[in-house]
Amino acid sequence: MTITIIAHPNSKKPRVEKDLFGTLHVYVNQPPLEGKANKAVVEALAVYFKISKSKLILVRGEKSKQKVFNINV
Repeated sequence: MTITIIAHPNSKKPRVEKDLFGTLHVYVNQPPLEGKANKAVVEALAVYFKISKSKLILVRGEKSKQKVFNINV
């Protein structure tokens, strides 16, 4: 399964929300430096989907706010 998310680093309140179009917005309090925000996004998505972090693979968007993840179930 492939999902597209929009990451929001440096947020005050970490959370995962779905907008009216069905896109997930992941708010994390880590800065977008040295992959810290990407790791926090993976952790937040793992909690949201109730899966392990190893099942989430970042396919596209390592340095972008819009990211594509593959979920191996």
